[in-house]
Amino acid sequence: MLDFLATNMPLLILFGVVSIAVLVISSNVAVKKLTGLAGYFRLSTTFMGVTVVSLATSIPEIAAHFTASVGILSGALDFEVSSAVVLGANIGSDVVQQTLIMAIVVLIAGGLHFKRYFLWKSMIPMIATTIMCIVLGIDGIYSRLDGAILFGSFIAYMYYLYVDERKHYREEDHGFTEDGEKPEGVPENAKQAWRDAFIALFALTLTVGSAMVALQATEVVVAKTGIGGSLIGVLTLGVASALPELITAIAGAKNGDAGISLGTLVGSNITNPLVAIGGGALISQYWVPRPLVLWDLPWETVTGAILWIVLWLNKGKLGKWSAVYLIGLYFVYITLRMIFFSVD
Repeated sequence: MLDFLATNMPLLILFGVVSIAVLVISSNVAVKKLTGLAGYFRLSTTFMGVTVVSLATSIPEIAAHFTASVGILSGALDFEVSSAVVLGANIGSDVVQQTLIMAIVVLIAGGLHFKRYFLWKSMIPMIATTIMCIVLGIDGIYSRLDGAILFGSFIAYMYYLYVDERKHYREEDHGFTEDGEKPEGVPENAKQAWRDAFIALFALTLTVGSAMVALQATEVVVAKTGIGGSLIGVLTLGVASALPELITAIAGAKNGDAGISLGTLVGSNITNPLVAIGGGALISQYWVPRPLVLWDLPWETVTGAILWIVLWLNKGKLGKWSAVYLIGLYFVYITLRMIFFSVD
């Protein structure tokens, strides 16, 4: 599709950057509409963050995996390069959220407070999903059986959260007032809900299209430069794909609603591996580059575990010094990744 640009590297890179920008913007529109629809169906902000919003903000990763998997099956995309790019983008996005974005939200909010039950109910599953990805990827392939295990785990976890939500939901936790006033962005009636659903569907379609262009551009860059596809995924698509989470988390922090921020960041780190990798592997299977198993996934696991321990010892509080520490962790991760694992 982009063969006509293969001889012009600057123009090809520009084309890829524009497609990533369109991907992020369209996914952000979808996120806003889906968030409003979640409110229409009376779901709490923390539950929304962990489930609906994290799923919505993971649209770039999910779209990239779906597009890559279909492209691999049809022969339009290279199996190893496309696998490396989308897996690198997925895991890179998770690391960005756990460190850099979490730190930015803490600095903006002046601090965050995690409830003890949240640490057990959401953060432990987040760490567990990363460990699952390491174990399943050690053999160098995410098979369809591996995909079924990951995706099935997501379904089971969502069911557990929904049952638990129905037990504890209160309308005021979502922002509804006693007078019946709805939070901003929530549809007023069924007609508006259908309208927002169609807008979200159109935005999702645009996201998938731009993901296909970005993947093909990246494939050409990998072939021309020799840089590992997973590294490009970590540095470009991984960061870009995390922008919806950043925007949503910051909006929650500015509005004084830590629930949406925490739920989105932690929930997305559960959704990305289970839905994006699991769903993609179900379609086409994936080749797993060694740097992902030897560096990226272990780093993500250790980072999540350290964050959990710090929060537990500090009784769920995350302050500005913790934010500085998280930012440092991210740049150490990226620097060592480029030095020791630049090639797949």
